[in-house]
Amino acid sequence: MSTSAAAYDPAPPPPGGVLWSLAGDIRGLLMLPAALTLQVAHPAVGAGVDEHSVFRTDPWGRGERSLRSLQLWVYGGADAAREGRRLRKLHATIQGTDTRGRPYHALTPANYAWVHATGFPVFHHAYRYLVRPMTEAQERQLYAEWLQVGRVLGINDRDMPQTIEEFWPYYRKVVAEEIEATVVVRELVATDSPVPPPDRGPLPLRLLLRLLWPVLLPPLARFRRFVTIGLMPPDAREALGLEWTDEQERALRRFGRVVRAVVPVLPERLRYLPLAREARKRYREQSRLTREDREDREDPQDHQGRGARAARPVR
Repeated sequence: MSTSAAAYDPAPPPPGGVLWSLAGDIRGLLMLPAALTLQVAHPAVGAGVDEHSVFRTDPWGRGERSLRSLQLWVYGGADAAREGRRLRKLHATIQGTDTRGRPYHALTPANYAWVHATGFPVFHHAYRYLVRPMTEAQERQLYAEWLQVGRVLGINDRDMPQTIEEFWPYYRKVVAEEIEATVVVRELVATDSPVPPPDRGPLPLRLLLRLLWPVLLPPLARFRRFVTIGLMPPDAREALGLEWTDEQERALRRFGRVVRAVVPVLPERLRYLPLAREARKRYREQSRLTREDREDREDPQDHQGRGARAARPVR
């Protein structure tokens, strides 16, 4: 793509926003299973994933690639739009017949927009358990940023509700009329689905996990089901026929209290995923340089100002 064409690429959400804080936070990992499950509850999306995805044969590689892609949408800078174009090209050949016998294509606006739209209600619902209830201003900011990510992915504004007031009726209509417990939904919430041990990371760790996997998998599968169903909006959960008891709700609230207490005090290297850490570091450095440059311009004795700063201890 030419430089002039790239200049018109949509920019990712700005630093300091809701997504800037959330998308790279490890708490986002707990929210993703619910969003992914809600995506594939759409008959067309579920059929596409069932027939074309490698999530069964390469679950860890598929997850790693999806997570990197999501990080690029928010923290990728110029790479964000390139990633959006890559995803559209990847989905250009995905088509078939959905669970209701209707032809589908992955890039049909209604299908592609739903895949993106699901993140907003899931993040909105899960945020109050794992972070805090959103203020109205935060909710509106999150939706505006979510729309911006949609533009990065190549979703036209006409294909997504442009305000929160328009979004919720759209969402409720899809939940009431379209979503169902597809084959992929049932697999994602099952506790007995065969999942191979992780094939990423240092060799000693992989060997250890392979040895312990028969013991580790059952509780991990139960935990995945717990957070998938618990962090899914209740109306979607009900539409899919996913049971959720009062006891489970109390357990989720207790778990949320622990997460809210522990995660904010973790060092940045543990709290944020690698792409997010790098982007946050670059942003802090750029902000520092900009601030110092502004101080230099405002200081009538510029050389003295620089000398004074040079004498400051390095923090």
